[in-house]
Amino acid sequence: MEWIIKHFRDLTIEELYEIVKSRNEVFIGEQEVKEQDLDDRDKDCYHLFAMDSGRVVAYCRILKAGVAYKDPSIGRVLVTGSHRRIGLANKMMVRAIEFIKSELDEDNITLSAQEYVVNLYEGLGFKRKSEVYMEAGIPHIKMRYE
Repeated sequence: MEWIIKHFRDLTIEELYEIVKSRNEVFIGEQEVKEQDLDDRDKDCYHLFAMDSGRVVAYCRILKAGVAYKDPSIGRVLVTGSHRRIGLANKMMVRAIEFIKSELDEDNITLSAQEYVVNLYEGLGFKRKSEVYMEAGIPHIKMRYE
């Protein structure tokens, strides 16, 4: 398994295809999200992902401060079904946090967490900053790493 982080402009066509394929599989296929997954923010993001046998099996995007929130943000977090329950989400989030601290020189991170994985983020040091709200038909909680 190989971990990769690249800005959108540096992604290969194959990498971009595999990212979109995995996002489609999880968000549209499994979670039945009706809203458009691709947005213009993707072009301004860093994309962190794990490749295994040519497939993106874990993924998130990192948004600079001011794009989604005042702070940098991590979004579109996923692990494909075949690679769940082996710690990839935690490993990926640690890498994302380290990247934001070292490469973006930021200490605070805000994200919108799906309610069912709040414990993952709390274990990494994120704190709840809102009550539950609906986003794309899924319960979410705003969280912040300080």
